[in-house]
Amino acid sequence: MQHIRFPAPLQLLGIILALPVLAGAAEVVSVADQLSALSSQVDWFWTCVAAFLVFFMQAGFALVESGFTRSKNVVNIIMKNVMDLSMGAIAFWAIGFGLMFSATNGVFGTGEFFPNPDVSTADDPNWMYSFLIFQTVFAATAATIVSGAMAERTKFSSYLIYSVVVTAIIYPIGGSWAWGSLWHGSGWLEDLGFIDFAGSTVVHSCGGWVALAGAIVLGARKGKYNPDGSPNALVGHSMPLAALGVFILWLGWFGFNAGSTTSMDGGSFARVAFVTNLSAAAGAIGAMLASWIRFGKPDISMALNGGIAGLVSITAGCYTMTPVGAILTGLIGGVIVFFSVLFFDKIKVDDPVGAISAHGVAGAWGTFACAIPFLCRPGEAGSYGTQLIGIAAVFVWSFATALILFSVIKATVGLRVSEEEEEIGLDITEHGITAYPDFQSPQH
Repeated sequence: MQHIRFPAPLQLLGIILALPVLAGAAEVVSVADQLSALSSQVDWFWTCVAAFLVFFMQAGFALVESGFTRSKNVVNIIMKNVMDLSMGAIAFWAIGFGLMFSATNGVFGTGEFFPNPDVSTADDPNWMYSFLIFQTVFAATAATIVSGAMAERTKFSSYLIYSVVVTAIIYPIGGSWAWGSLWHGSGWLEDLGFIDFAGSTVVHSCGGWVALAGAIVLGARKGKYNPDGSPNALVGHSMPLAALGVFILWLGWFGFNAGSTTSMDGGSFARVAFVTNLSAAAGAIGAMLASWIRFGKPDISMALNGGIAGLVSITAGCYTMTPVGAILTGLIGGVIVFFSVLFFDKIKVDDPVGAISAHGVAGAWGTFACAIPFLCRPGEAGSYGTQLIGIAAVFVWSFATALILFSVIKATVGLRVSEEEEEIGLDITEHGITAYPDFQSPQH
């Protein structure tokens, strides 16, 4: 085809007429870039807001554990919660994050220790900072579960040791198996198709099984069991504090589960939050009914732990379960936690707050429930075998390593306070102050 050459004046006119069109195209590109940047920034904002909600769960744990323990040990339990977060945050940043999320060999990460997002290999440092704070408060949650099960008789200095080990090593390595790497490779459970969206097993069962090992090595509180093995109720000093703590945990769980999307994700975080709430409600009802039928009266401590069990149970399947599935998962979780508490009491494993049952056992149930098809959205149920493998693997890793850790601590620096210190209370003997000075004598 012969090319037509326009006179120079016509070429100039064409260019002038085309300028608005070109400017509009440039404006469209600019707006598209701006929208893309804004979308990323909204994701980072949501991840940080979710992290702040999970951070607030530390207050919930502190109040639950304080309420379920006796008044002479309240300062001690609060101090442990403060140090879980404080020491755990640094330990996870220094070591744990690298073991959990750096380029992995399938078993643990091999780099990114002491991460600095400004100089790391991540695509955007701001995204890394939001992800770091979110994962840090997750690690603190795993560690703080342990304090309740070992309350009222553990040396504070020894507690600091295992709090660091849990957040730096035990939790991150188990977590790397299921959640893989941000850089290269994936965990071996992830490769099998293991489902644990927000951490029923990765976070809660891990903390629960560490708590189980600690309670076994530590032994029961003085006066908990009679010579014939029957348990005595060492009643917590404040159910209002415990109830407030559970409501705070309930609120924080919307960050824990819905925040695990780490993005707006088309609004799916709203569905995650909704099914989380249904499961928690059903868990509280399930535990209340179980206690009412068994004891003839609805037990508030069981109902509170049932709510926590419902939250823990849905954490694995909050992205894949239907509303009805969430209700059934939470309801069964609430019933399970009731009988689990009675079981551990029967075999003389003293857990003052029920953490082993509410987190370890309920977490295992919730993880397994992700494989039950009628609980899940169509096509999103996992494999029974894979879910069981994941539950068992995290149990063996968490329990065995914690058992060794606590045994070493017991044989070296000591794990338990003296009988006299336990009798007086850890607030005075370990910290020199009481939670309620106007209501207690100096001797108590």
